[in-house]
Amino acid sequence: MKKRVVLIVLDSAGIGELPDSAIYKDKGTNTIGHIFDFIGNSFSLPNMAKLGLYKIINTKNVLPDVFVEGCYGKMMTKSPAKDTTAGHWEMAGIILKRPFPVYPNGFPKELIERFEQKIGTRIVGNIVASGTEIIKDLGKKHQETGFPIVYTSADSVFQIAAHEQTFGLVRLYEICQIARNILVGDNAVGRVIARPFIGQDGNYVRTSNRKDYSLTPLETTILDELKSSGSDVVGIGKIPDIFNAKGITKSVHTTGNFNGMDVTLDELHQSFEKNKLIFTNLVDFDMLWGHRRNVEAYAKGLKDFDSFLPKLIENLLEDDILIITADHGCDPTYKLHTDHTREYVPVLMYGKKLKKDINIGVRDTLSDIAQTMADIFGLPKMNNGTSFKDVLI
Repeated sequence: MKKRVVLIVLDSAGIGELPDSAIYKDKGTNTIGHIFDFIGNSFSLPNMAKLGLYKIINTKNVLPDVFVEGCYGKMMTKSPAKDTTAGHWEMAGIILKRPFPVYPNGFPKELIERFEQKIGTRIVGNIVASGTEIIKDLGKKHQETGFPIVYTSADSVFQIAAHEQTFGLVRLYEICQIARNILVGDNAVGRVIARPFIGQDGNYVRTSNRKDYSLTPLETTILDELKSSGSDVVGIGKIPDIFNAKGITKSVHTTGNFNGMDVTLDELHQSFEKNKLIFTNLVDFDMLWGHRRNVEAYAKGLKDFDSFLPKLIENLLEDDILIITADHGCDPTYKLHTDHTREYVPVLMYGKKLKKDINIGVRDTLSDIAQTMADIFGLPKMNNGTSFKDVLI
């Protein structure tokens, strides 16, 4: 019997501070727990509760007792980082030995000059900024001069914003690839991100044509092992970008959470002759609501996913396994900064052949997911992580 695993990452849906959170200036953070606290007793996630969510989150609310038909636990990030690339790579089997470089004061002058020389024009910006604020501040200057906007954040990112119509989407992607090519060695940032926008001064809006240019993982991931074994690996959302397409057999980019959920469901409806991993990232939690500290919108996004969950489960076959997790936190109630937060992440699992109401405990690395999938698919052991397959089946 061929096997399928559906792995869904609720991007940034952390569940409480890690022991080392203070080092990252994230003491007291708790993305999902604080959303429950902020919204109050009217907020519930009944379908994720059935998979065990209420057993692993801390909230001031009194949560109802629910019959749990899934397996649940929480995981620590072992990599010394709290960014998207580090989180996804770790759950695929790679634990970073050192974090990707960050630039709290902007990028070095010589690096920017080299980039300008390569793209044939100057840039504006080169500061740490919010993506929505910087296009508000520099969008008009960008359109008047034709100079792309370069900025970064607390994460290891080199972000380039440009107007889709006056600068051009193709040109934006071209200069992002140039940036990726020169950002190597000590300047090997986790991601170069194209941030296109449209509109006029005073009314600029980012579009869904974002594109990430990640480093290529040098170590073997569970995606590589699956692909090498002849399995299908479907990357949905920004998954192909995060791994630079390495280990991916099919890529489907999406326009947001709803589209990502629909595409995931469509993949379940496809006939399959090989083992298959469907790997989905739902980015809106992080990009639209976490970083913008929009608690109400984040809560609604969780409700929307929770409402989608029964339909997803209904379409699982007898041997399918669903895993829901996150890559880091981004607590929308946190006031000290607007960046990712260093948190535990949930792991919720369901399958018709899995045991019910099983607590897999606190896992010391996200790589336990990679090791568990290797076990499920009958592949060689990964270098990192401990399988929890035997606890589930």
